[in-house]
Amino acid sequence: MDERPLVIGLVSISDRASSGVYTDQGLPGLAAWFEAALASPWRTETKLIPDEQAVIERTLIELVDVIHCDLVLTTGGTGPAPRDVTPEATLAVAHKVLPGFGEQMRQVSLRYVPTAILSRQVGVVRGRALILNLPGQPKAIKETLDGVFPAVPYCLDLIGGPYVETRDDVCKAFRPKSAIRPPKPAP
Repeated sequence: MDERPLVIGLVSISDRASSGVYTDQGLPGLAAWFEAALASPWRTETKLIPDEQAVIERTLIELVDVIHCDLVLTTGGTGPAPRDVTPEATLAVAHKVLPGFGEQMRQVSLRYVPTAILSRQVGVVRGRALILNLPGQPKAIKETLDGVFPAVPYCLDLIGGPYVETRDDVCKAFRPKSAIRPPKPAP
């Protein structure tokens, strides 16, 4: 039984925010969502980097292979603009692609904006870590996580990550009955 805390890598990808032109909103938005949603112990490693494919690839590899993050979430760089290279960098470091995550993220976003079809978000596995590309705006980050995170804890179970429990009033994780652990007895 893996009882260690969930280690989450949070990566905001923005040329302007990483150079100080404006204050990044992605990292605080991600952290706030996890603060509300997770019932299990967790900690984050954060990075604010430019839209450079080689930098994104190195950052993802470092977070998974060196820092040993179980879950890495990127925000930004998933559109069709020439500088949007987050999906390419993510796919370049992937061991397995999980197309359902990208499909569901776009489906969730389409409920709010018709331009969600322009998103190229992907979900992949590298080693024993799940990497997901999220949109760049805090409101869209929350909407997307609300829509896809229920599948994340069981995915982490399947790839060897820690057992993650959520606060059901914020995000009810789904697991097959055979994968649900009984609650711990009170001390």
